[in-house]
Parts: sequence; C-alpha cells; structure tokens
Amino acid sequence: MTDSVTRAAELLKSHRESIDRLDAILVFTLAERFKHTQSVGALKAEHDLPPSDPAREARQIERLQDLATQADLDPEFAAKFLNFIIQEVIKHHEQHKS
Repeated sequence: MTDSVTRAAELLKSHRESIDRLDAILVFTLAERFKHTQSVGALKAEHDLPPSDPAREARQIERLQDLATQADLDPEFAAKFLNFIIQEVIKHHEQHKS
C-alpha cells in the first residue's frame, strides 16, 4: 500500500471507532429515555390520563428541529426520528392502560 492509502485506512478506522462509540451512546441514551417514558406511562395509566399529549409532542418536535438546526443536522430528519420515538412511547403507554 502507498502512504496515502495507508493513511486513508487509518483515518477510516479512526472514524469508524468514533461512530461505534457514538452508536453505543445513542443506544444507552435511548434506553435511559425509555426508562423515564415507561414511568410516565405507568403514571398516566394510574391516573387515567391519555397515552399521548399532542400539544407536548408538537412542542418537542419543534424544539428538536431547532436543536437540529443549531447542530447542523437536517431538522426534518430530527423530526422523523422523534416522531418514531414518540410512536413507540405511545404504544408503551397504551400497553400500561391495558
């Protein structure tokens, strides 16, 4: 291999290691988030509250889009990601009501 190919391989390896660490952070962060939303679901079920709060969800999506813009991330991607999470949370909350 040439020096430039070797250097490129080293850089690629370094980027991939960083990506792997960030993926682990995402997984553990999501797990922590879902622990809290499970508690929220149990609380809502206990007090006969609806499993979803559309006004809060809209505020959260707007907030996340603003954060995404600040972080130079596509705000539409951020909204889609949060919508996916919200739908999962609502499913869990509905299960608590059952």
